[in-house]
Amino acid sequence: MEQNLWGDIRDGLAQDIGASAVRTWIEPLDFRGCENGVAYLTAPTSFIGNWVAQHYGERIRRLLRESGREVTRLDFSVAPKAAPTKSSTAPAPAPSEAAVKAEPESGVATDLPGSPLDKRFTFDSFVVGKPNELAHAAARRVAEGGVVTFNPLFLYGGVGLGKTHLMHAIAWELQATRPDAKVLYLSAEQFMYRFVQALRYKNTHVFKELF
Repeated sequence: MEQNLWGDIRDGLAQDIGASAVRTWIEPLDFRGCENGVAYLTAPTSFIGNWVAQHYGERIRRLLRESGREVTRLDFSVAPKAAPTKSSTAPAPAPSEAAVKAEPESGVATDLPGSPLDKRFTFDSFVVGKPNELAHAAARRVAEGGVVTFNPLFLYGGVGLGKTHLMHAIAWELQATRPDAKVLYLSAEQFMYRFVQALRYKNTHVFKELF
């Protein structure tokens, strides 16, 4: 019964805010029911719960009221994280920051030295304003994991709005929360150099495997 109700709410939101926004922000939620005027929902992270409450809370309350539920507020809790499973293989070491020479036979480097991350550029130090609010939310969504509709995440904007800051912040967050993940920050110049080398030596399959 409750799940059928939540399905109707999602359908209503899709007509209002679009299917893409629903997939990104609403589908990760778990609707647990209504009691004493409060609708209880579980979010995978506190950031997602806060974002939905701030940007879509009134729409959700309105749709619940239209369905016959007298809801005055939404209550978001964070779903408990599953205990990590032990892997039989050790995590791969982080890529070296030193430059790597291309293999003479292929012309394509076999590992991916990344550019160093700036310790100043974290989410905690990012200043959120109207021009970069959406970019900040999208970056936080990527960093916290889960299914997203924007893959790859493409950031575009004027100088000083925080594009580089957000890219570094995503990398720092992933390194902190998922130490087993491979995180690489690579400049466009480095990426294009490897791509051109792959074309030159006709080894695009190696380039594809690396990235």
